[in-house]
Amino acid sequence: MRIIWVTLRTTFSVAIMCCLVYNAAVWAVAQAAAPDKANGSLIENAQGQVVGSRLIGQSFTDPGYFHGRVSSIDYDANGSGSPNYAPSNPDLLLRTQESVSAWQSENPDVPVSELPIDLVTNSGSGLDPQISPASAEAQVPRISAATGIAADKLKQMIEQHTQGRSLGLFGEPAVNVLELNLDVQAAR
Repeated sequence: MRIIWVTLRTTFSVAIMCCLVYNAAVWAVAQAAAPDKANGSLIENAQGQVVGSRLIGQSFTDPGYFHGRVSSIDYDANGSGSPNYAPSNPDLLLRTQESVSAWQSENPDVPVSELPIDLVTNSGSGLDPQISPASAEAQVPRISAATGIAADKLKQMIEQHTQGRSLGLFGEPAVNVLELNLDVQAAR
């Protein structure tokens, strides 16, 4: 009986330490060190309503807004990932051709030869919220025509939202599509 009592006490103590104390400590450190990231890097609109996260992309189809990368999972964060098609896979070729055709119909003023590759390819997670600055600039003629915002003003917005390489070395410059589109919405 003594061994059972010791085992139950030990199990209960370890459960309290691992399930409550440890998680509370990690939460407290995260809230103190990086509260924005710990709370999901949420983005609010001018009215203070949460409209998204800096970490997860959204689908924009309105011609007056910047469009993000292709997402095979429709930016559903419940199951991130994208198909691992080989370059020779016919499904990848078909999806890419469909993306290029959609680009041509939405952006007739920009030749396909100037279409940045990240606008017709998936990211590894299918959730990327950023596009390259070149991808944003390629969409300027369409957005300018749809909104009446001058092309120079749109390019200035892109420049303001361009994030450089991490630590000046890693990754590529990128533009968060949601943050950029909130500026476009405010300028309309």
